[in-house]
Amino acid sequence: MQSILTLPSSSASSLTVSTRKRKAPLHSHSLSLSSSLNENNNNVSTYTHCPSRRLALFALGAAIPESHLLGVRASNLLGMEKHAMEDTTFPKMVPPSTAVAEQNALDWVNTDKRRMLHVVYSVGDLEKTIKFYTECLGMKLLRKRDIPEERYSNAFLGYGPEESNFTVELTYNYGVDKYKIGTGFGHFGVVVEDCVKTINLVKAKGGRVATEPGIVKEGNAITAFVEDPNGYKFELLERGPTPEPLCQVMLRVGDLDRSISFYKKALGMQLLRKKDNPESECTVAIMGYGPEDKNTVLELTYNYGIKDYDKGNGYTQIAIGTDDVYKSAEVIKLRGGKIIREPGPLPGINTKIAVFLDPDGWKSVLVDNVDFLRELE
Repeated sequence: MQSILTLPSSSASSLTVSTRKRKAPLHSHSLSLSSSLNENNNNVSTYTHCPSRRLALFALGAAIPESHLLGVRASNLLGMEKHAMEDTTFPKMVPPSTAVAEQNALDWVNTDKRRMLHVVYSVGDLEKTIKFYTECLGMKLLRKRDIPEERYSNAFLGYGPEESNFTVELTYNYGVDKYKIGTGFGHFGVVVEDCVKTINLVKAKGGRVATEPGIVKEGNAITAFVEDPNGYKFELLERGPTPEPLCQVMLRVGDLDRSISFYKKALGMQLLRKKDNPESECTVAIMGYGPEDKNTVLELTYNYGIKDYDKGNGYTQIAIGTDDVYKSAEVIKLRGGKIIREPGPLPGINTKIAVFLDPDGWKSVLVDNVDFLRELE
């Protein structure tokens, strides 16, 4: 498990840049995301980051046999009595202790200290990716480790220490040199001082520029898009200084209002802003734990008429810090999320985590705040 980042206000600069219209079926929009758990959303490679830690699910059932000792008339009377009892409010009553426990769990999101720690995804060439991030995007290699017994390596990069900043966790699985990104993942956002200067640097280093610098149609911000050696897109945002340059993760969703409700009620995020863009045929919601100029945010994008996306097997999950993974996991369940790894300590390192899926099937992991900091010591 590890951490990093977010954004500020734009600077128009004195550069003369043409407006670029970015209309596409899967628009990424510029409103302008752990550890070795790589239980990917779909068909991950044959190599896994760690041994399976999924818990078995148990279900209890009970049946009340119907009496055959009575005559037909008595049996019918019993059936009528049973039906009448079911129509009363008694079966629907919730034990007071249960109701109180559930309310306490739901209130937990308002007091818990949460932060987006890091985003995890797989790459086909770890060294080449590290070189691109450090030389072209200005990130720092914070740490790197190799786990030969589990046939993977990973590296943590970002713009500040993991204790306080959002980071990327890159995973390289032995022998796998390519991943399918899919149509659901959008991009990462990075704040830069000079968009044109950064684009020229990317070109000089042999990087791929997906979109040249341009002024966003809906405002005056200068942005551009580049791709890392694995095909993951980064939106460059020309803005002022920020403590979180790795400022956003964009994911596409099939029902924006449903997603907003889940991230607010289950994860305690704030809806920072929401904007409909008819010309681009999309609506965007910015969610996070604080203002965009100081925190990493989650950009959720709904493209008109598209309810489902191919998530590929490259992007994995976002890690979110919490003071209590057990309480936080309970809220996820109560709000309709799906727990795929029950809360508890990881074997070997004893860091407590819980893994869940949001309504669209995007995976996230809850990480105990104290355990996370202990891992970094």
